[in-house]
Amino acid sequence: MNLPMFQGFGKSLMMTVLSEVGDRTFCVAAILAMRHPWSSVLCGCLSSVILTTTLSAVIGWAAPNLIPRELAHRITTLLFFGFGLWSLWEAYNEDDDDNEELEQVEKELDAAPKDTTGKGPKGKEGSKVAEDLKKQRKPFLTNFFSPVFIEAFSVTFFGEWGDKSQLATIGLAADENAVGVILGGILAQVLCTVAAVAGGKSLASKISERLVTMASGVVFLIFGVQSFLSTVY
Repeated sequence: MNLPMFQGFGKSLMMTVLSEVGDRTFCVAAILAMRHPWSSVLCGCLSSVILTTTLSAVIGWAAPNLIPRELAHRITTLLFFGFGLWSLWEAYNEDDDDNEELEQVEKELDAAPKDTTGKGPKGKEGSKVAEDLKKQRKPFLTNFFSPVFIEAFSVTFFGEWGDKSQLATIGLAADENAVGVILGGILAQVLCTVAAVAGGKSLASKISERLVTMASGVVFLIFGVQSFLSTVY
């Protein structure tokens, strides 16, 4: 691993871990793992975060080819400063004992549509009709993947898309070695997802969101200062 790749790897690893621990997708993995087979939840969440990390890094890698590299570098610097100040502001306004993210995710998952086929006709004929209707309404993807895998993948994917960590990954890949950013981001996502699935809701509820958010803000600002100095000097 050469120096540029190692720098991209290290920055991506640190940034992603601090952005994801206790975040929405972390809570999703923790709660789903308590309700469904952990293997399906783990595979669904990991597949989703690996895909989003790779797509984000590819977008960042392509950015300097679409706009001047100097402009891409300046945008990245502004992103780091913006995310740093944003994270510190969030940490300042957060209650250390408040698990708002965890509670919100749990409510959203509880509000998801439930299977209501059991309300159909009774008896053998009714059961057969209900089963036939269930098969007809069965989503196409469930022929290849389990419903739990699809739920874990989709909830995690849409939770990550447009998230602060995804935008930061795009900016980092535009400024650093894209392969290093992908590898570091994927490793960080794997570590966070495995911890969430293994620790469950109890672990997610014990994490200090305020402390993690504050640490991520400091890291973003450090990256911003480093990026700015590289432009000046």
